[in-house]
Parts: sequence; structure tokens; C-alpha cells
Amino acid sequence: MSDKKFGFIGAGNMGGALATAVSKANKNALIADFFTEKAKALADKLGVGSADNNTIAETCDYIFLGVKPQMMAEMLSGISEALSKRGDGVVLVTMAAGLSITTIREMAGGNYKVIRIMPNTPVSVGEGEILYCKSENTTEAELESFLENMKHAGGLTPIGEELMNAGCSVSGCGPAFAYMFIKGLAKGGEGCGIDPETSLRLAAQTVLGSAKLLIESGIDADTLIKNVCSPGGSTIEGVKSLEASGLEDIIAKAVDASFKRNIELGKQK
Repeated sequence: MSDKKFGFIGAGNMGGALATAVSKANKNALIADFFTEKAKALADKLGVGSADNNTIAETCDYIFLGVKPQMMAEMLSGISEALSKRGDGVVLVTMAAGLSITTIREMAGGNYKVIRIMPNTPVSVGEGEILYCKSENTTEAELESFLENMKHAGGLTPIGEELMNAGCSVSGCGPAFAYMFIKGLAKGGEGCGIDPETSLRLAAQTVLGSAKLLIESGIDADTLIKNVCSPGGSTIEGVKSLEASGLEDIIAKAVDASFKRNIELGKQK
């Protein structure tokens, strides 16, 4: 077990998913939430402790700030006194869309060490993606310890902070877009006579396997598409339909809409 203590302020979908991932490597953790029973229920499920915000601020080495961007300033103000006594002894981990490292420091009232991340919900099953960058005063050793404790979350990708909003729009928001595609694939199966439960499972497993093949084979997406399509076969007809519908452009526009919203959130301090 790591000798570093992890604290999670906020037990929502993302905070809970990250706590789940960390708990697989480290039981030295505390969870807090506005709804105390919610925090306790999650903590009991994961085999870790529950506490209030100030206890986490006073005792944890890494503090995950799992609240909405609009609530961040108020939450940090509430633990600012406890944080000021810790100084360099704490690393703040922020996952708030649109809020920069500089903004988090301003809200917390000090030049704290900060690791900024953008995770997605599949981290709870070990198949997520976490983009990360760090403040200049966060040491490499502290970053390595953080990454080691996040190893059960899935992919861990360093990215420049200037690209965090863009990356969030792909991997952070992307699961919702992927689920919509899976729903559509399953709906098509139902229309062909497959029962809903089987069709959804087929669609989900197909997307999972296709993504894994793309990542592990190193083959580009266009080649993989061609590999499935036989001239005059059934797949090519479906691909033509998707191309006529402008599927790729539709998805790209969704990413762009999310990107613009991330920028707006950063301005709502």
C-alpha cells in the first residue's frame, strides 16, 4: 500500500469513479461529499474512510477537487485555512473543466502544487483515459506517485495545459457520444429483429473490440474500415449511408460545441 493518503472532495460520478480506481491500488483514502451518507456509502463499498472537507484538507497528501467548476471557489474558500497550514505538503488535483492551474491557485489562496487532470467515467472499470499536466512546483516524484496510484484507471496521457480544454472535449465528453452511437447501432439491430438486450450487448462489444483493435494494432482507422468492407458486400452499403449522412462531421461538430463550452466555463470564475 502507498504511504500517500488520497482525499476526494465530491463523490459524484467522476469523483466516485476516480476514488474507485485509486482504491484498487491504495486503501489509504478518505471521501467527503455534501451528502455525507453518499460519501459513507461509497467509502464502505470501496473499503476506505469517509470524512469532511476540512479533515481531508488537513490530512491528505493528494486532494481531488471533485466539484463542479461553478462551485469550486466556494469549496476552496471553505478549506483555505486548513490548506494554508499544509503549504508544500499537499497536492491539489483538479478535474474541473475550464479552470486552469492558475485559477485553482487563486481560488485556494496560495501557490499550491496542482495536478490538473481530465478523466472520463470509464476509469471506474479500468478502461478510462486521464489527461494530465502539473504545476511547475509539483515534483516529478510527486507526479510519479500520483500516476502509480492511478494505474488501474486506464490510459494516462500527458498534455500541455493549453490543450486541456480540447482534450477534454474528446476524451472527457466522448463517452457520451460513444454511448449515443452504441444506442443507434443497437436500435438498428432491433429494427432487424434482434431483441433489445442482445442487440445492445452486440453493439457495445463491437465498439469495445473495434477500439481495442485500433489501439493495439497500430493500423489507421481508414485501413481498418477498408478491411471490414468487401467490394459489393453489406458493410460498404452501411458505410456509404453513414458518409451520406455526414457522420464524421456531425461528431466533429459535437466535439467543437463541447470545446466552446469548456472555454466558457473557464470564464465563469
